[in-house]
Amino acid sequence: MLFNSIEFLVFLVIVYTLYRVLPFRGQNLMLLVASYIFYAWWDKQFLFLILLITSIDFCSALIIGRGELTAKQRQLPSLVLILSSFFCVTVQWEAIRFSLNPMSIAIEWGRLFPQESIGWFVFLGSIAAVTLANSYYPKLIALPEQRRKNICLGLSITVDLLILAFFKYFNFFADSAVSLLQSVGLPANPVALNILLPVGISFYTFQTMSYTIDVYRRELEPASRFSDFALSVCFFPHLVAGPIVRAADLMPQFVLPRTITFDQTIRGLYLILFGLFKKVAIADGVAGSVNAVYNSTGAVSWIDVVAATLLFTFQIYCDFSGYTDIARGVAKLFGVELVVNFNLPYFSKTPSEFWQRWHISLSTWLRDYLYISLGGNRKGSLNTYRNLMATMVLGGLWHGAAWNYVLWGFYQGALLCIYRVLGIRDSKRSTQSKNQSSFNLKRFLSSAGATLIFFGLTCYGWLLFRANSLDQIVSFTRILFTDVGNLSLSMPKPTLSGLFGLTVLILYELTEYSINKVHFYRQYPALLRGAFYAILTLLILMGTSNAPAQFIYFQF
Repeated sequence: MLFNSIEFLVFLVIVYTLYRVLPFRGQNLMLLVASYIFYAWWDKQFLFLILLITSIDFCSALIIGRGELTAKQRQLPSLVLILSSFFCVTVQWEAIRFSLNPMSIAIEWGRLFPQESIGWFVFLGSIAAVTLANSYYPKLIALPEQRRKNICLGLSITVDLLILAFFKYFNFFADSAVSLLQSVGLPANPVALNILLPVGISFYTFQTMSYTIDVYRRELEPASRFSDFALSVCFFPHLVAGPIVRAADLMPQFVLPRTITFDQTIRGLYLILFGLFKKVAIADGVAGSVNAVYNSTGAVSWIDVVAATLLFTFQIYCDFSGYTDIARGVAKLFGVELVVNFNLPYFSKTPSEFWQRWHISLSTWLRDYLYISLGGNRKGSLNTYRNLMATMVLGGLWHGAAWNYVLWGFYQGALLCIYRVLGIRDSKRSTQSKNQSSFNLKRFLSSAGATLIFFGLTCYGWLLFRANSLDQIVSFTRILFTDVGNLSLSMPKPTLSGLFGLTVLILYELTEYSINKVHFYRQYPALLRGAFYAILTLLILMGTSNAPAQFIYFQF
């Protein structure tokens, strides 16, 4: 169910209508059910994974924070886990066929409950795990406090990481191990499992891990209601592609009644419009040109590589930030505020500034839970560089199970280290004041030069990110340095919505950056704002003729 689909529009209208007529607790319950339906739309079997992680982390955090669980706090997650394993994994709902003319229901019982199905192992395993956990519970709470906390935190993190590692990285590491053994002459047979990647798994596992860690650090009180915590995990606007919302930011908004203001609703609708403009008009409008070069098996020229990489630089930004804008806009319609995830990243002058502006929820997560835990910059320069490299390489691997993502992470870490060695620091922007109103040509040229240099470095990073293989990275890099000036362009041109949309976006962000005000457009007359909204709408309508594509970050 894509944000830019008719199905989602119908879904949103129904959910919003129900939300407006229900009382507070009814709103939460309805949002929880709607969020599970939204996720099950992709693949109902993977809904079990979310419920598994939610149940384990809910119980672990309560034992860490309060020492014990009430009977209801034990029974409800146990029941949810067993029922979800049965209805989401064991039962094959495709065996039920509905017909409207004439109205009938046909059930293939052999397919509905297949005997040779992994679903039965999951179901029986869930019963065994729940039984074991409840039988061990009295012994667990009788342990010394610190040991009890360590066990629960370890259980939470281990389960989250094992699920993430199995579904996302098993085949990658298995194939890499086989290739390594074969390269040194040792016999090794390929081991590959037909594993589908659950959509959004990297986002919700990081979110739930941060929750138990925050409770362990005494920075957050654990949730008392299972439904409140479950809703914070699976709230559908941010579920499949972020931002990675911390429980401390989101859960308080589900504990108390929410008030939806007119201004919040208008702002939400604008974010939805702007996000659709980025995705439908620009990202989908340039995708064909990018794919023509990066998916090509023939020869490409220097200008092809440069143009395709530059277009991908804007494609991935518009695709991902467009999703975030829509997610934040939809959340505002329900009175919920999600964190800002992008802040004009391509105006950055240094890599550290870039990571303060790009995918902010991930970069701050890596900083708070990985970089600082490794020691940060507290133990000398060499350890600082080691920690930066380790954090960025793991951040690259978070994006996907492929060596080009690892290389991209290594590249980003190297940029952070090099800029640090050279002593190039972030420039501190302040709001305009009277003593800054005069134009300084030298300062402007220096700032513009630093921005352009780092933008070029960022574009090459996106080449590493987008490449289909390490061989393609080597080939395209060679072309960039040995085929300079070859302007024989074979890449097809972007669509009109992509070209016009990019022009509008660049002018918009240049204005926002120069004024240093996010909501700068509000100061303009209503007629001018209306014309701007009309242009965005027109470009979206033009973009509907583009080949629709799944959001890029769904694969992460």
